[in-house]
Amino acid sequence: MNLFETTVNFFNNIMWNHNLLVVILIVCGLIFTIKTRGVQFRLFKHMCKLLFEKSTAGKDEVSSFQAFCISTASRVGVGNLAGVVAAVSYGGPGSVFWMWVVALLSSATAYIESTIAIIYRDKDPKGGYRGGAAYFIKNGLNLPILSVLFVIFALICWAGVFQIISNSVTESFHTAFDINKQITSIILVVLSGFILFGNRNKIVRVLDKLVPVMAGLYLLVVFFIIIKNINLLGATIVDIFEHAFGVKQFLGGTFGSVIMFGVKRGLFSNEAGSGSAPCAAAAAEVEHPSKQGLIQALGVLVDTIVICSATAFVILLSKNNIPAGLTDMPLLQEAFRSQVGDWGVIFTALILFLFSFSTILGISFYARPNLYFLSNKEWPQEAFKLFTLVMLYLGGVGHNSLVWSLADLGLGLMTIVNLIGVFPLVPKAIESLNDYENKFINKKGL
Repeated sequence: MNLFETTVNFFNNIMWNHNLLVVILIVCGLIFTIKTRGVQFRLFKHMCKLLFEKSTAGKDEVSSFQAFCISTASRVGVGNLAGVVAAVSYGGPGSVFWMWVVALLSSATAYIESTIAIIYRDKDPKGGYRGGAAYFIKNGLNLPILSVLFVIFALICWAGVFQIISNSVTESFHTAFDINKQITSIILVVLSGFILFGNRNKIVRVLDKLVPVMAGLYLLVVFFIIIKNINLLGATIVDIFEHAFGVKQFLGGTFGSVIMFGVKRGLFSNEAGSGSAPCAAAAAEVEHPSKQGLIQALGVLVDTIVICSATAFVILLSKNNIPAGLTDMPLLQEAFRSQVGDWGVIFTALILFLFSFSTILGISFYARPNLYFLSNKEWPQEAFKLFTLVMLYLGGVGHNSLVWSLADLGLGLMTIVNLIGVFPLVPKAIESLNDYENKFINKKGL
């Protein structure tokens, strides 16, 4: 193990294995839930209505729904498949419960950080807005050095995520079609490059269409599997709760691991508190900051409670039909094969490709305002696109456990910096929520 890997593992051990981030995320979620008076529960129905409101955004502006699709594209990605498989493989069924907990609490966190992102965003000289954690830390707290650190940590995280994405895709395509990993990597790089080297609106338009279709298709097949195994559903749910609080896990010293894997992979999937999704929220053309904050809060619930749970249930309902020892994407593909036949392997590979492709595009959208924060010149934008394609290729042709560690390191550090910036600005988000409720809910009775 070289010095770099040792260093990465040292910091990850502090943040994740000693449950520092687990505690931070749950405590923050609890505090924000209390301060917003349970906004994610009280206004859930209203959140759903907001998605279907007619957009007031212009042709070249990002609508509220499109901002939701962009952030959901990044959330509803490889984390919903590979991330959940990793959680269940290493944390057991109980990790699913802790993914639910972190999602329910983190939904309030998503509201707070996204609302703040709109309040403190900058006007984009090329049209629209630029914003996110780097911007509200600088504009709201006057801490530009901390903002720069956030961008650096985000780039570290995304470098790892891009490789995880491509490795998951090439593995699944090799299993489904026996295609050489190098060929799949090249295909992924070419398709990604075609979209990335277009303008921002091209990314928005692709995600606007892709996200609802891929999520709907995936849930349709999963719903069929759940109905098919409805007699096992009750026992599976009991199994999740027993392992979440199980005496065996506690006495065996694995209770902490169950929680840690659930929270870590939950955050990896829904991103709440990490500061990434506010980059999309800040770009939205909305009449009130809290409107987009509420929509982003809903995105967390859709991602984890619905789609991550769907993946987990497929694995758990199929556990007696899967060969022992399987992990990662082969485990999920075998689970689908056991339920719907050989075409399930192909379906999983294609869905993973769509999910991964959407994550690549979503992160590329996030990167734009962060890179502009460092420099208003265009070359960093083009360099990041090339960097993305290189990471995708390297991840696709090789498998390195360091990649997951790198993604966890960047994710953990950017989350800590983001929450340092969020906490002092919480009163602004609460003030915005109260104003929104008085103007748009209490007044209209929605």
